[in-house]
Amino acid sequence: MGKYFGTDGFRGEANVNLTADHAFKVGRFLGWYYGELKRRAGEQESPRVVIGKDTRRSSYMFEYALVAGLTASGADAYMLHVTTTPSVAYVTRVDGFDCGIMISASHNAFYDNGIKLLNGFGEKMEEETIALVEVYLDGELEVFGQRWEELPYSTREKVGCTVDYVSGRNRYIGYLISLGLFSFKGVKVGLDCANGAAWNIAKSVFDALGAKTYVINADPDGTNINRDAGSTHIEGLQKFVVENGLDVGFAYDGDADRCLCVDEKGEVVNGDHILYALGGYMQERGQLDNNTVVTTVMSNFGLYKAFDEKGIGYAKTAVGDKYVYEYMVNNGCRLGGEQSGHIIISKYATTGDGILTSIKMMEVMLAKKKKMSQLCEGLTIYPQVLKNVRVKSKPEAQNDPAVQAAVQAVADQLGETGRILVRESGTEPVIRVMVEAPSKEICQECVDRVVDVICAQGHARV
Repeated sequence: MGKYFGTDGFRGEANVNLTADHAFKVGRFLGWYYGELKRRAGEQESPRVVIGKDTRRSSYMFEYALVAGLTASGADAYMLHVTTTPSVAYVTRVDGFDCGIMISASHNAFYDNGIKLLNGFGEKMEEETIALVEVYLDGELEVFGQRWEELPYSTREKVGCTVDYVSGRNRYIGYLISLGLFSFKGVKVGLDCANGAAWNIAKSVFDALGAKTYVINADPDGTNINRDAGSTHIEGLQKFVVENGLDVGFAYDGDADRCLCVDEKGEVVNGDHILYALGGYMQERGQLDNNTVVTTVMSNFGLYKAFDEKGIGYAKTAVGDKYVYEYMVNNGCRLGGEQSGHIIISKYATTGDGILTSIKMMEVMLAKKKKMSQLCEGLTIYPQVLKNVRVKSKPEAQNDPAVQAAVQAVADQLGETGRILVRESGTEPVIRVMVEAPSKEICQECVDRVVDVICAQGHARV
Protein backbone atom coordinates (compact mmCIF):
# COMPACT_ATOMS: atom_id res chain seq x y z
CA MET A 1 0.00 0.00 0.00
CA GLY A 2 1.17 3.51 -0.76
CA LYS A 3 1.05 6.81 1.06
CA TYR A 4 -2.44 7.71 -0.16
CA PHE A 5 -3.88 4.62 -1.86
CA GLY A 6 -4.67 1.45 0.08
CA THR A 7 -6.05 -1.85 -1.18
CA ASP A 8 -9.35 -0.18 -2.05
CA GLY A 9 -8.36 3.25 -3.33
CA PHE A 10 -7.57 6.64 -1.81
CA ARG A 11 -9.90 6.81 1.19
CA GLY A 12 -10.37 9.28 4.01
CA GLU A 13 -12.68 11.80 5.62
CA ALA A 14 -13.95 14.24 3.00
CA ASN A 15 -11.97 17.50 3.01
CA VAL A 16 -9.86 16.33 5.97
CA ASN A 17 -7.37 13.82 4.59
CA LEU A 18 -9.06 13.41 1.20
CA THR A 19 -9.77 16.84 -0.25
CA ALA A 20 -11.28 18.32 -3.39
CA ASP A 21 -7.76 19.43 -4.30
CA HIS A 22 -6.58 15.82 -4.15
CA ALA A 23 -9.38 14.83 -6.51
CA PHE A 24 -8.54 17.64 -8.94
CA LYS A 25 -4.91 16.55 -9.02
CA VAL A 26 -5.80 12.88 -9.50
CA GLY A 27 -7.90 13.95 -12.49
CA ARG A 28 -5.10 16.20 -13.78
CA PHE A 29 -2.62 13.35 -13.68
CA LEU A 30 -4.83 10.68 -15.22
CA GLY A 31 -6.01 12.94 -18.03
CA TRP A 32 -2.44 13.97 -18.87
CA TYR A 33 -0.87 10.53 -18.41
CA TYR A 34 -3.26 8.62 -20.65
CA GLY A 35 -3.10 11.41 -23.21
CA GLU A 36 0.69 11.24 -23.18
CA LEU A 37 0.61 7.46 -23.63
CA LYS A 38 -1.64 7.92 -26.66
CA ARG A 39 0.55 10.67 -28.11
CA ARG A 40 3.67 8.55 -27.76
CA ALA A 41 1.87 5.67 -29.47
CA GLY A 42 1.00 7.94 -32.40
CA GLU A 43 -2.71 8.13 -31.57
CA GLN A 44 -4.59 11.40 -32.00
CA GLU A 45 -7.84 10.91 -30.07
CA SER A 46 -8.36 12.22 -26.55
CA PRO A 47 -8.28 9.80 -23.63
CA ARG A 48 -11.69 8.71 -22.35
CA VAL A 49 -12.39 8.21 -18.65
CA VAL A 50 -15.68 7.01 -17.15
CA ILE A 51 -16.76 8.12 -13.66
CA GLY A 52 -19.38 6.83 -11.22
CA LYS A 53 -20.26 7.86 -7.69
CA ASP A 54 -22.27 6.73 -4.70
CA THR A 55 -24.85 8.78 -2.79
CA ARG A 56 -22.61 10.59 -0.28
CA ARG A 57 -23.00 14.36 -0.19
CA SER A 58 -19.28 14.80 -0.89
CA SER A 59 -19.39 12.51 -3.94
CA TYR A 60 -20.70 15.38 -6.06
CA MET A 61 -17.82 17.61 -4.96
CA PHE A 62 -15.26 14.95 -5.80
CA GLU A 63 -16.96 14.19 -9.11
CA TYR A 64 -16.76 17.80 -10.25
CA ALA A 65 -13.16 18.13 -9.04
CA LEU A 66 -12.11 14.99 -10.90
CA VAL A 67 -13.92 16.13 -14.05
CA ALA A 68 -12.24 19.54 -13.85
CA GLY A 69 -8.83 17.91 -13.56
CA LEU A 70 -9.45 15.44 -16.36
CA THR A 71 -10.79 17.96 -18.85
CA ALA A 72 -8.09 20.49 -17.97
CA SER A 73 -5.57 17.85 -19.00
CA GLY A 74 -7.35 17.05 -22.25
CA ALA A 75 -9.37 13.96 -21.33
CA ASP A 76 -13.06 13.47 -22.01
CA ALA A 77 -15.01 12.58 -18.86
CA TYR A 78 -18.04 10.30 -19.21
CA MET A 79 -20.37 10.57 -16.22
CA LEU A 80 -22.45 7.59 -15.09
CA HIS A 81 -23.75 9.60 -12.11
CA VAL A 82 -24.94 7.57 -9.09
CA THR A 83 -24.09 3.96 -9.79
CA THR A 84 -22.30 0.94 -8.37
CA THR A 85 -18.61 0.10 -8.39
CA PRO A 86 -19.13 -3.07 -10.48
CA SER A 87 -21.09 -1.08 -13.05
CA VAL A 88 -18.11 1.26 -13.53
CA ALA A 89 -15.86 -1.77 -13.95
CA TYR A 90 -18.26 -3.26 -16.50
CA VAL A 91 -18.64 -0.09 -18.56
CA THR A 92 -14.88 0.60 -18.48
CA ARG A 93 -14.16 -2.86 -19.86
CA VAL A 94 -16.99 -3.19 -22.39
CA ASP A 95 -16.88 0.33 -23.84
CA GLY A 96 -13.11 0.57 -24.23
CA PHE A 97 -12.35 3.39 -21.79
CA ASP A 98 -8.75 4.15 -20.89
CA CYS A 99 -9.62 3.93 -17.22
CA GLY A 100 -12.51 4.17 -14.79
CA ILE A 101 -13.03 6.03 -11.51
CA MET A 102 -15.49 5.23 -8.74
CA ILE A 103 -16.12 7.76 -5.99
CA SER A 104 -17.07 5.84 -2.86
CA ALA A 105 -15.93 4.81 0.61
CA SER A 106 -17.90 1.57 0.32
CA HIS A 107 -19.33 0.59 3.73
CA ASN A 108 -17.90 3.60 5.64
CA ALA A 109 -19.96 6.41 7.16
CA PHE A 110 -21.19 9.24 4.92
CA TYR A 111 -18.48 11.72 5.95
CA ASP A 112 -15.77 9.44 4.52
CA ASN A 113 -15.20 9.06 0.82
CA GLY A 114 -12.77 7.46 -1.58
CA ILE A 115 -11.40 7.43 -5.11
CA LYS A 116 -11.10 3.97 -6.65
CA LEU A 117 -9.15 3.66 -9.89
CA LEU A 118 -9.76 0.96 -12.50
CA ASN A 119 -7.64 0.11 -15.53
CA GLY A 120 -8.99 -0.33 -19.05
CA PHE A 121 -9.90 -3.95 -18.31
CA GLY A 122 -12.16 -2.91 -15.43
CA GLU A 123 -9.68 -4.27 -12.89
CA LYS A 124 -8.11 -2.40 -10.00
CA MET A 125 -5.42 -0.07 -11.31
CA GLU A 126 -1.88 -1.37 -11.58
CA GLU A 127 0.42 -0.46 -8.69
CA GLU A 128 2.88 1.19 -11.09
CA THR A 129 0.29 3.74 -12.24
CA ILE A 130 -0.96 4.38 -8.71
CA ALA A 131 2.65 4.99 -7.63
CA LEU A 132 2.90 7.69 -10.30
CA VAL A 133 -0.32 9.31 -9.06
CA GLU A 134 1.13 9.41 -5.55
CA VAL A 135 4.45 11.00 -6.51
CA TYR A 136 2.54 13.59 -8.54
CA LEU A 137 0.43 14.43 -5.50
CA ASP A 138 3.69 15.01 -3.62
CA GLY A 139 5.15 17.15 -6.41
CA GLU A 140 7.89 14.67 -7.23
CA LEU A 141 6.76 13.20 -10.55
CA GLU A 142 9.39 11.61 -12.75
CA VAL A 143 8.16 9.70 -15.77
CA PHE A 144 8.92 9.41 -19.48
CA GLY A 145 12.56 10.16 -18.75
CA GLN A 146 12.12 13.55 -17.11
CA ARG A 147 10.96 15.34 -13.98
CA TRP A 148 7.68 17.25 -14.20
CA GLU A 149 7.41 20.28 -11.94
CA GLU A 150 3.90 20.84 -13.28
CA LEU A 151 1.77 19.20 -15.92
CA PRO A 152 0.80 21.18 -19.02
CA TYR A 153 -2.79 22.35 -19.32
CA SER A 154 -4.72 21.66 -22.50
CA THR A 155 -5.90 24.67 -24.48
CA ARG A 156 -8.33 25.54 -27.26
CA GLU A 157 -9.83 22.48 -28.96
CA LYS A 158 -7.64 20.16 -26.87
CA VAL A 159 -9.57 20.93 -23.65
CA GLY A 160 -11.60 17.85 -22.74
CA CYS A 161 -15.39 17.65 -22.69
CA THR A 162 -17.95 16.01 -20.41
CA VAL A 163 -20.47 13.46 -21.63
CA ASP A 164 -23.64 12.38 -19.84
CA TYR A 165 -23.31 8.62 -19.95
CA VAL A 166 -26.30 7.34 -18.02
CA SER A 167 -26.88 5.02 -20.98
CA GLY A 168 -23.85 3.05 -19.81
CA ARG A 169 -25.45 2.42 -16.44
CA ASN A 170 -28.68 1.36 -18.14
CA ARG A 171 -26.82 -1.16 -20.30
CA TYR A 172 -25.22 -2.58 -17.16
CA ILE A 173 -28.72 -3.08 -15.73
CA GLY A 174 -29.63 -4.90 -18.92
CA TYR A 175 -26.52 -7.05 -18.58
CA LEU A 176 -27.48 -8.10 -15.06
CA ILE A 177 -31.00 -8.97 -16.19
CA SER A 178 -29.54 -11.13 -18.97
CA LEU A 179 -27.69 -13.21 -16.36
CA GLY A 180 -30.90 -14.32 -14.70
CA LEU A 181 -31.38 -17.84 -16.04
CA PHE A 182 -34.67 -18.43 -14.18
CA SER A 183 -37.81 -16.41 -13.74
CA PHE A 184 -38.13 -15.07 -10.19
CA LYS A 185 -41.91 -15.02 -10.49
CA GLY A 186 -43.63 -15.85 -7.22
CA VAL A 187 -40.52 -15.33 -5.09
CA LYS A 188 -40.81 -12.66 -2.41
CA VAL A 189 -37.44 -10.91 -2.20
CA GLY A 190 -36.29 -8.24 0.24
CA LEU A 191 -33.56 -5.82 -0.79
CA ASP A 192 -31.60 -3.54 1.57
CA CYS A 193 -29.90 -0.94 -0.61
CA ALA A 194 -28.05 0.78 2.26
CA ASN A 195 -29.26 4.18 0.97
CA GLY A 196 -26.35 3.78 -1.42
CA ALA A 197 -25.48 3.15 -5.04
CA ALA A 198 -27.86 0.19 -5.48
CA TRP A 199 -30.94 2.21 -4.60
CA ASN A 200 -32.02 2.84 -8.22
CA ILE A 201 -30.59 -0.36 -9.78
CA ALA A 202 -31.32 -3.43 -7.66
CA LYS A 203 -35.12 -3.18 -7.65
CA SER A 204 -35.18 -2.62 -11.43
CA VAL A 205 -33.26 -5.86 -11.95
CA PHE A 206 -35.39 -7.98 -9.62
CA ASP A 207 -38.64 -6.53 -10.93
CA ALA A 208 -37.55 -7.29 -14.51
CA LEU A 209 -36.82 -10.89 -13.54
CA GLY A 210 -40.31 -11.26 -12.10
CA ALA A 211 -39.73 -11.16 -8.36
CA LYS A 212 -42.16 -9.65 -5.91
CA THR A 213 -39.68 -7.10 -4.62
CA TYR A 214 -39.72 -5.40 -1.23
CA VAL A 215 -37.15 -2.67 -0.68
CA ILE A 216 -35.79 -0.90 2.39
CA ASN A 217 -33.16 1.81 2.75
CA ALA A 218 -33.55 3.15 -0.78
CA ASP A 219 -34.09 6.82 0.07
CA PRO A 220 -30.62 8.41 0.05
CA ASP A 221 -30.25 11.97 1.31
CA GLY A 222 -26.47 12.32 1.15
CA THR A 223 -25.88 11.58 4.82
CA ASN A 224 -27.71 8.31 5.50
CA ILE A 225 -25.64 5.91 3.38
CA ASN A 226 -24.86 2.76 5.44
CA ARG A 227 -26.48 4.31 8.52
CA ASP A 228 -28.13 1.39 10.35
CA ALA A 229 -28.56 -0.14 6.90
CA GLY A 230 -27.05 -2.51 4.40
CA SER A 231 -24.62 -5.38 4.78
CA THR A 232 -22.85 -3.88 7.80
CA HIS A 233 -26.14 -3.46 9.72
CA ILE A 234 -28.03 -6.46 8.46
CA GLU A 235 -30.26 -6.82 11.52
CA GLY A 236 -32.79 -4.48 9.87
CA LEU A 237 -33.16 -6.78 6.88
CA GLN A 238 -33.37 -9.84 9.14
CA LYS A 239 -36.36 -8.33 10.92
CA PHE A 240 -37.92 -7.14 7.65
CA VAL A 241 -37.72 -10.61 6.04
CA VAL A 242 -39.37 -12.34 9.01
CA GLU A 243 -42.09 -9.74 9.59
CA ASN A 244 -43.12 -9.75 5.93
CA GLY A 245 -42.85 -13.50 5.37
CA LEU A 246 -40.28 -13.10 2.58
CA ASP A 247 -38.48 -16.00 0.91
CA VAL A 248 -35.07 -14.37 0.96
CA GLY A 249 -33.31 -11.02 1.50
CA PHE A 250 -30.17 -9.45 0.07
CA ALA A 251 -28.20 -6.61 1.67
CA TYR A 252 -25.68 -4.47 -0.18
CA ASP A 253 -23.10 -1.96 1.01
CA GLY A 254 -22.69 1.66 -0.07
CA ASP A 255 -21.20 0.95 -3.50
CA ALA A 256 -22.89 -2.46 -3.92
CA ASP A 257 -19.77 -4.53 -4.46
CA ARG A 258 -20.78 -6.64 -1.43
CA CYS A 259 -23.79 -8.83 -0.78
CA LEU A 260 -24.93 -10.70 2.30
CA CYS A 261 -28.09 -12.80 2.31
CA VAL A 262 -30.84 -13.42 4.83
CA ASP A 263 -32.73 -16.72 4.67
CA GLU A 264 -36.47 -17.14 5.18
CA LYS A 265 -35.91 -17.71 8.92
CA GLY A 266 -34.09 -14.39 9.29
CA GLU A 267 -30.63 -15.95 9.62
CA VAL A 268 -27.60 -14.29 8.03
CA VAL A 269 -25.89 -16.01 5.09
CA ASN A 270 -22.42 -14.46 4.92
CA GLY A 271 -19.69 -14.59 2.31
CA ASP A 272 -18.40 -17.98 3.46
CA HIS A 273 -21.89 -19.47 3.15
CA ILE A 274 -22.21 -17.94 -0.31
CA LEU A 275 -18.87 -19.39 -1.45
CA TYR A 276 -19.97 -22.80 -0.18
CA ALA A 277 -23.35 -22.67 -1.93
CA LEU A 278 -22.01 -21.32 -5.22
CA GLY A 279 -18.90 -23.51 -5.14
CA GLY A 280 -20.92 -26.69 -4.68
CA TYR A 281 -23.42 -25.65 -7.36
CA MET A 282 -20.67 -24.84 -9.87
CA GLN A 283 -18.78 -28.05 -9.08
CA GLU A 284 -21.90 -30.15 -9.72
CA ARG A 285 -22.26 -28.55 -13.15
CA GLY A 286 -18.60 -28.73 -14.15
CA GLN A 287 -18.25 -24.94 -14.00
CA LEU A 288 -15.72 -24.67 -11.15
CA ASP A 289 -12.49 -24.23 -13.08
CA ASN A 290 -9.53 -25.99 -11.44
CA ASN A 291 -12.00 -27.24 -8.81
CA THR A 292 -10.79 -24.37 -6.63
CA VAL A 293 -12.51 -21.63 -4.65
CA VAL A 294 -10.31 -18.65 -3.71
CA THR A 295 -10.75 -17.34 -0.15
CA THR A 296 -8.86 -15.03 2.19
CA VAL A 297 -7.12 -16.02 5.41
CA MET A 298 -10.17 -14.70 7.31
CA SER A 299 -12.59 -17.27 5.92
CA ASN A 300 -13.96 -19.58 8.59
CA PHE A 301 -12.23 -22.84 9.45
CA GLY A 302 -15.56 -24.60 9.02
CA LEU A 303 -15.67 -23.58 5.34
CA TYR A 304 -12.46 -25.47 4.64
CA LYS A 305 -13.69 -28.54 6.49
CA ALA A 306 -16.87 -28.45 4.41
CA PHE A 307 -14.93 -28.02 1.16
CA ASP A 308 -12.81 -31.03 2.12
CA GLU A 309 -15.99 -33.07 2.55
CA LYS A 310 -17.17 -32.03 -0.93
CA GLY A 311 -13.78 -32.57 -2.54
CA ILE A 312 -13.48 -28.89 -3.46
CA GLY A 313 -10.01 -27.37 -3.42
CA TYR A 314 -9.33 -23.91 -2.01
CA ALA A 315 -6.68 -21.22 -1.92
CA LYS A 316 -6.09 -18.55 0.74
CA THR A 317 -4.94 -15.01 -0.03
CA ALA A 318 -4.31 -11.89 2.01
CA VAL A 319 -7.42 -9.96 3.07
CA GLY A 320 -8.79 -7.81 0.25
CA ASP A 321 -10.78 -8.62 -2.89
CA LYS A 322 -7.86 -7.21 -4.88
CA TYR A 323 -5.71 -10.15 -3.80
CA VAL A 324 -8.52 -12.63 -4.38
CA TYR A 325 -8.96 -11.42 -7.96
CA GLU A 326 -5.22 -11.42 -8.67
CA TYR A 327 -5.00 -15.05 -7.58
CA MET A 328 -8.04 -15.97 -9.66
CA VAL A 329 -6.57 -14.41 -12.79
CA ASN A 330 -3.12 -15.89 -12.30
CA ASN A 331 -4.44 -19.38 -11.60
CA GLY A 332 -7.50 -19.62 -13.81
CA CYS A 333 -10.11 -19.79 -11.04
CA ARG A 334 -13.77 -18.98 -11.51
CA LEU A 335 -15.01 -18.22 -7.98
CA GLY A 336 -13.55 -16.34 -5.02
CA GLY A 337 -14.42 -13.93 -2.28
CA GLU A 338 -14.43 -12.78 1.30
CA GLN A 339 -16.49 -13.44 4.41
CA SER A 340 -17.69 -9.82 4.22
CA GLY A 341 -19.61 -10.53 1.01
CA HIS A 342 -17.17 -9.50 -1.71
CA ILE A 343 -17.86 -12.34 -4.14
CA ILE A 344 -16.14 -12.47 -7.54
CA ILE A 345 -17.43 -14.69 -10.34
CA SER A 346 -14.78 -14.10 -12.98
CA LYS A 347 -16.89 -15.33 -15.91
CA TYR A 348 -19.15 -12.34 -15.43
CA ALA A 349 -17.23 -9.62 -13.56
CA THR A 350 -13.79 -8.33 -12.62
CA THR A 351 -14.85 -7.09 -9.20
CA GLY A 352 -17.13 -8.10 -6.38
CA ASP A 353 -20.70 -7.40 -7.52
CA GLY A 354 -23.44 -7.52 -4.91
CA ILE A 355 -26.40 -7.57 -7.28
CA LEU A 356 -24.79 -10.21 -9.48
CA THR A 357 -24.12 -12.33 -6.38
CA SER A 358 -27.77 -12.12 -5.35
CA ILE A 359 -28.91 -13.12 -8.85
CA LYS A 360 -26.65 -16.17 -8.77
CA MET A 361 -27.80 -17.17 -5.28
CA MET A 362 -31.37 -16.97 -6.59
CA GLU A 363 -30.29 -19.25 -9.43
CA VAL A 364 -28.97 -21.85 -6.99
CA MET A 365 -32.23 -21.72 -4.98
CA LEU A 366 -34.42 -22.07 -8.06
CA ALA A 367 -32.28 -24.71 -9.81
CA LYS A 368 -32.15 -26.88 -6.70
CA LYS A 369 -35.73 -26.07 -5.65
CA LYS A 370 -34.49 -25.35 -2.15
CA LYS A 371 -34.95 -22.58 0.38
CA MET A 372 -31.99 -20.35 1.18
CA SER A 373 -31.67 -21.99 4.60
CA GLN A 374 -31.14 -25.36 2.91
CA LEU A 375 -28.35 -24.30 0.56
CA CYS A 376 -25.67 -24.46 3.23
CA GLU A 377 -26.51 -27.80 4.79
CA GLY A 378 -23.20 -29.51 5.44
CA LEU A 379 -21.42 -26.28 6.41
CA THR A 380 -20.75 -25.70 10.10
CA ILE A 381 -19.37 -22.27 10.94
CA TYR A 382 -16.95 -22.50 13.84
CA PRO A 383 -17.14 -20.03 16.74
CA GLN A 384 -14.63 -17.23 16.32
CA VAL A 385 -13.07 -14.69 18.67
CA LEU A 386 -11.06 -11.78 17.29
CA LYS A 387 -9.17 -9.29 19.46
CA ASN A 388 -7.29 -6.21 18.26
CA VAL A 389 -4.21 -5.14 20.19
CA ARG A 390 -2.80 -1.65 19.60
CA VAL A 391 0.98 -2.02 19.53
CA LYS A 392 4.06 0.19 19.36
CA SER A 393 5.54 -1.76 16.45
CA LYS A 394 3.66 -4.36 14.43
CA PRO A 395 6.79 -6.17 13.13
CA GLU A 396 8.42 -6.29 16.58
CA ALA A 397 5.27 -7.73 18.15
CA GLN A 398 4.84 -10.28 15.37
CA ASN A 399 8.50 -11.39 15.44
CA ASP A 400 8.93 -11.59 19.21
CA PRO A 401 10.04 -15.20 20.03
CA ALA A 402 7.81 -15.32 23.13
CA VAL A 403 4.77 -14.27 21.08
CA GLN A 404 5.59 -16.77 18.36
CA ALA A 405 5.96 -19.51 20.97
CA ALA A 406 2.55 -18.67 22.45
CA VAL A 407 0.96 -18.76 18.99
CA GLN A 408 2.59 -22.13 18.24
CA ALA A 409 1.39 -23.54 21.56
CA VAL A 410 -2.20 -22.60 20.70
CA ALA A 411 -1.84 -24.07 17.21
CA ASP A 412 -0.52 -27.31 18.70
CA GLN A 413 -3.38 -27.42 21.20
CA LEU A 414 -6.04 -26.91 18.52
CA GLY A 415 -4.51 -29.32 16.01
CA GLU A 416 -7.14 -30.28 13.42
CA THR A 417 -10.01 -28.93 15.53
CA GLY A 418 -9.42 -25.22 14.93
CA ARG A 419 -6.87 -22.60 14.01
CA ILE A 420 -5.17 -19.40 15.16
CA LEU A 421 -4.35 -16.46 12.93
CA VAL A 422 -2.21 -13.51 14.04
CA ARG A 423 -1.83 -10.74 11.47
CA GLU A 424 -1.03 -7.07 11.16
CA SER A 425 -3.70 -4.54 10.27
CA GLY A 426 -3.04 -2.86 6.96
CA THR A 427 -4.37 0.51 8.11
CA GLU A 428 -3.81 0.79 11.88
CA PRO A 429 -1.04 0.12 14.46
CA VAL A 430 -2.88 -3.04 15.41
CA ILE A 431 -2.17 -6.77 15.69
CA ARG A 432 -5.25 -8.92 15.17
CA VAL A 433 -5.42 -12.20 17.09
CA MET A 434 -8.14 -14.55 15.86
CA VAL A 435 -8.98 -18.08 16.98
CA GLU A 436 -11.61 -20.48 15.63
CA ALA A 437 -12.43 -23.59 17.65
CA PRO A 438 -15.33 -25.90 18.53
CA SER A 439 -16.51 -23.60 21.36
CA LYS A 440 -16.49 -19.90 22.16
CA GLU A 441 -14.83 -20.64 25.51
CA ILE A 442 -11.85 -22.33 23.87
CA CYS A 443 -11.55 -19.44 21.41
CA GLN A 444 -11.56 -16.84 24.19
CA GLU A 445 -9.02 -18.70 26.32
CA CYS A 446 -6.60 -19.12 23.40
CA VAL A 447 -6.91 -15.49 22.26
CA ASP A 448 -6.41 -14.18 25.79
CA ARG A 449 -3.31 -16.33 26.23
CA VAL A 450 -1.59 -14.82 23.17
CA VAL A 451 -2.73 -11.27 23.92
CA ASP A 452 -1.41 -11.57 27.47
CA VAL A 453 2.04 -12.48 26.11
CA ILE A 454 1.99 -9.53 23.67
CA CYS A 455 1.23 -7.21 26.61
CA ALA A 456 3.70 -8.86 28.99
CA GLN A 457 6.48 -8.40 26.42
CA GLY A 458 5.81 -4.65 26.42
CA HIS A 459 4.46 -4.36 22.87
CA ALA A 460 1.01 -2.98 23.69
CA ARG A 461 0.36 0.75 23.56
CA VAL A 462 -0.90 2.08 26.86
